[in-house]
Amino acid sequence: MTRDRIREYEAFCVRHGGWAVDLVEALVRNESPTTDKVAVDRCGDELAGWLGDLGAHVTRLPQDGAGDHLLAELGDGPVQILLLGHFDTVWPVGQLVRMPLQRQGHRLFGPGVFDMKGGIAIGMLAARALFEVGAPLAGRLSMLWTSDEETGSGTSQQAILAHAERSDAVLVLEPSGPGGAAKTSRKGCGQFELSVTGISAHAGIEPEHGASAVHELARQIVSLEALQDAEAGVTINVGQIQGGSRANVVAEEARAMVDVRVRTAADATRVQKAFAGLACEDPRTEMRMTGGFRPPLERSAAVLRLYEVAKRVAADLGRELTEFSTGGGSDGNLTSSRGIPTLDGLGAVGDGAHALHEQIDTSALPWRAAMLAGLIARLVEK
Repeated sequence: MTRDRIREYEAFCVRHGGWAVDLVEALVRNESPTTDKVAVDRCGDELAGWLGDLGAHVTRLPQDGAGDHLLAELGDGPVQILLLGHFDTVWPVGQLVRMPLQRQGHRLFGPGVFDMKGGIAIGMLAARALFEVGAPLAGRLSMLWTSDEETGSGTSQQAILAHAERSDAVLVLEPSGPGGAAKTSRKGCGQFELSVTGISAHAGIEPEHGASAVHELARQIVSLEALQDAEAGVTINVGQIQGGSRANVVAEEARAMVDVRVRTAADATRVQKAFAGLACEDPRTEMRMTGGFRPPLERSAAVLRLYEVAKRVAADLGRELTEFSTGGGSDGNLTSSRGIPTLDGLGAVGDGAHALHEQIDTSALPWRAAMLAGLIARLVEK
């Protein structure tokens, strides 16, 4: 793939940058909170229409408990590249009233623009460039857009891994890091529930007959502090606690939701073993820990090889592509943990993921799409 062809991709993407902005706006207008299947499927219908206009073969992956996922395929050949992302958001239907879709210069504001409907538009503009500029891509380009990433990808994980394992590389269109940086590592994300069952009793008349689940849970939460290692990137946060029934009743039940972040698979294993070994201090109570990890995306040799190719393509466009590490997880964690070469953060440049000021820089959409197209073309050549 020559520098001249990459420049042709850039010129094409600049000419059709307005098309990409129109696509982002169309998707944002179709609000798509993960837990609202009707709304998510409505957004999926809109997206499927745009994919069909590209000439892609679109397959719906029906779901009962979530929105339907979409697989779009273009081209053919022995090498397959998978573009991966999601069209569900954290925002409820009606959020557009509080966060109206609006442009301010090169900034486009609205719920889901950055995380990650802008990334979907970048992937689709890159696909157009690959198949409309010069000779079509001599390989297969697959795009898997899922509907449940924001809640842990419970219904999409199987499809993600199945299509990733048939691919030579996975390029994740999640939001970029600061200044458009690619994400070469992500922490693993653990979600656990710690529940305790005790014995209820009257707190004033016969407290000695009770065994407080709340007190036991409090002791266990304090013990979790010993598992933290900030220097190694291991953090544990108890973000939600529920328990008891009344102030004058010794609590029979209590539970806590625990968030764990780790940089390495080894640390994830260590924390899980420690959780499995927790024991109640009050023998009259019983404890149960449930949950698990989305594995980390570690900065492996395979990740760095993809990053170096992307960095050279960006340089051909007169851009500098830096790298970034983040504590948040994505579906790239899943594919990378299976040894599939994965590069994340190739989506929109912007700010405010999950925040009221969520926005993207629309002027960056063309060069991001051109860089992605050049990266795909070079991977297919190799």
